[in-house]
Amino acid sequence: MKSDLPKMLHPLLGRSLVGHVLAAAAPLGASRTLAVVGNRADQVTAHLAEIAPDVSTALQAQQNGTGHAVRIAVEALGDLDGTVVVLNGDVPLLRAGTLQELVEAHESAGAAATVLGAAVPDPTGLGRLVRDADGGLARIVEERDATPEQRAIREINAGIYAFDAAALRTALAKLTTDNDQGEEYLTDVFELFVTQGSPVRVHLAADASETLGCNDRAELASLRALLRDRINLELMRSGVTIVDPATTWVDATVTVERDALLEPNVQLRGATSVGEGAVVGPDVTLIDTVVGEQAQVVRAHAVQAEIGPNVSVGPYAYLRPGARIGRKGKVGTFVEIKNASLGEGTKVPHLTYVGDATIGEQTNIGAGNLFANYSGSTKSHTVIGSHVKTSCDTTFVAPVRIGDGAYTAAGSVIDKDVPPGALAVARAHQRNIEGWVRRSRPGSAAAEAAERAEQATSEEG
Repeated sequence: MKSDLPKMLHPLLGRSLVGHVLAAAAPLGASRTLAVVGNRADQVTAHLAEIAPDVSTALQAQQNGTGHAVRIAVEALGDLDGTVVVLNGDVPLLRAGTLQELVEAHESAGAAATVLGAAVPDPTGLGRLVRDADGGLARIVEERDATPEQRAIREINAGIYAFDAAALRTALAKLTTDNDQGEEYLTDVFELFVTQGSPVRVHLAADASETLGCNDRAELASLRALLRDRINLELMRSGVTIVDPATTWVDATVTVERDALLEPNVQLRGATSVGEGAVVGPDVTLIDTVVGEQAQVVRAHAVQAEIGPNVSVGPYAYLRPGARIGRKGKVGTFVEIKNASLGEGTKVPHLTYVGDATIGEQTNIGAGNLFANYSGSTKSHTVIGSHVKTSCDTTFVAPVRIGDGAYTAAGSVIDKDVPPGALAVARAHQRNIEGWVRRSRPGSAAAEAAERAEQATSEEG
């Protein structure tokens, strides 16, 4: 990956690569889940503790092969019985249903091991599954060792297995490092099983893309596109309209209710949820944001915000963490809201910054209003009541309270509380200095225009 970030931790539509694998494995209900860590083990262990605290780890200090890694895991787990599932951490498209089918096929066959495979159109570079006369596994052949007939096989090894615990423990004890790499290969256990007559079965994934791994940024991009298409297809089949699936990116952790409409160029990330009948887009990014039913969000960016039912947001609105917009509210053009709540029906139509504030119901915030919330060292809060009308270019210098039903005059700087029902006027008295331009800017275009206007007025008089 050519990155300071371990491969398993690279993000992919809402989860890390290993996070997707753990999500697929979770429905199996395993009694214990263990991750073998090696490269940058501290980073990986910390990440696992954050996303899956029930997962334990075992350190493979020296990377001596896949068989060695599984042996470390088996030793760390102690007395195992039943079925053991072995997964790679970089197969994020793997579905929970496929794993469940693998385990069911393995246990119903009473096999020592079952290999998950896939039939692919181009198996170049991949290990082939050579079957016996009964359809079981005869051997796994790497391409470099394959005969021309074996290279023609399209069934490949996905590197995902179900084992009988006792059989696995016995086979691992017999692994050697007698190979070109001097490593313990997990795939060698299948040859041991076949030699001793223990049955090894093959289960093919219905969708070969589930078995795809990731070794560089280009492959990560390909996986991202495949996962995008899968998520979008599932949403559309559940009753969501997606106008342009190619430009709609929805994380695996997002929920979208039926009859929602996603317009082009939409990104829904993290713990975002979109309610029934809501319209999102075009050109919208929502991160960890709740959108209520029948709301409309157009050309907006929101992070950790709550957008209530029937709310209108945008175009060109920015909702920062802590923004909470009540039912039937409006956040219009070039409006930024941070750590502030708006009551039902309250409107902030345009050109306004609202920070650290509580605003009541059915209040209208005029154009160009500013909430001066930061003193340079501390943040202070503004409270505006219900049914308040603030005129253009009003500035609220926090902390300040505006009572219910109050009005403010245009251009006011409000730094004192306003009683309910009062009109607050806080602006300097206007003074016109006659002839100032002619005296201070003689010969300028403005002075000449003023002189012509004065002459015209004089002639009319």
